Amino acid sequence: MNRDSLVQLPSALARPIAGAGGRADRQAGANARFVMGIDGGATKTLAAVLDLESHALHLGHSGPSNEDAVGAKAAVQALLGAADEAIERAGTASDALGVSVLAVAGTDTDAIARHVRAARTDAWIVVNDVVGAWATATGAGPGVAAISGTGSNVFGVGRAQSPKGWVGRAWRAGGWGHLLGDEGSGYWLGVQSIKAALRDREASGPETALSEAVLQFFDAPSVEALAARVYAKPLTKGEIAAFATEAARLAEGGDAVARELYARAARELGEQIAAVIRQTGLAGDFPVGLIGSAFKAGAVFVEPLARVVHESAPDARVSVVEMAPVGGSLLLAARACGHEALDPKELSRLIDAALADS
Repeated sequence: MNRDSLVQLPSALARPIAGAGGRADRQAGANARFVMGIDGGATKTLAAVLDLESHALHLGHSGPSNEDAVGAKAAVQALLGAADEAIERAGTASDALGVSVLAVAGTDTDAIARHVRAARTDAWIVVNDVVGAWATATGAGPGVAAISGTGSNVFGVGRAQSPKGWVGRAWRAGGWGHLLGDEGSGYWLGVQSIKAALRDREASGPETALSEAVLQFFDAPSVEALAARVYAKPLTKGEIAAFATEAARLAEGGDAVARELYARAARELGEQIAAVIRQTGLAGDFPVGLIGSAFKAGAVFVEPLARVVHESAPDARVSVVEMAPVGGSLLLAARACGHEALDPKELSRLIDAALADS
């Protein structure tokens, strides 16, 4: 069986990062004024064009761009639609961009990359969304990012010294979609909540407040009617994942079954994080950034997850990432142009302000 990494950093993004002992090579687009980052997911797509001179940020929005959810054609239309809106708002043109990094959710982004290159240029770089999440969580340095939103995915890059900085080994775990994976995601929590209600109904499992909550949330007259509706008129991934907010509320309120669901979610996702740490050779002090709506559950999810991570990496810094995921794409785009000085905290502030105004 092939044991290579499931996700590789494109060569434009895998150059040595400049450190105290060296300077990164100048790259194509080094004199560009504008770069673009895109965060494409199962429910929406956000594009951001950054003016590297004025630090003005311009956004574009569109619908889902996860190929698994909407197909390659619709996904590319959403990506290019959001991109064109952001480019127009920036008052520039597509060919004036230095580099564009499109971080897109899905099990396989190769088809998306081919379509995007055909429509634009090789300076439009498509990566899996977990690569963008890693850059958001670590500033594109050694460490791990764990996504838990509608779906879940984990990606990290280790430390490996070079004369000009570091180029570490990349590794991904998870990211297999809702039928084969998405452990610890909002969708997983939603499905497990419905299953817990069904076990409560048939008396094969414990009583739980999840039973009434799923009926109210999905506007169903009974748990058996909800089960029939799941098969007769399938709920979307987003609809099922949205229930995670209610599951979190019940877990925080003390419902034993809901709390156990979050403990299981932490164990499942934590094992994937541990695999990434092991395969990249990360050790000592490094960040493990948590990104996605499922982590809004707070301590009921984050604390057991941190305990699992610390079993294999006692000194890892586990924390919820505040920067919007599109920030990682922008950091990678700027880095690909040789702009290493872009401050993640300032970029996060710019994104938050732009989102508030949009």
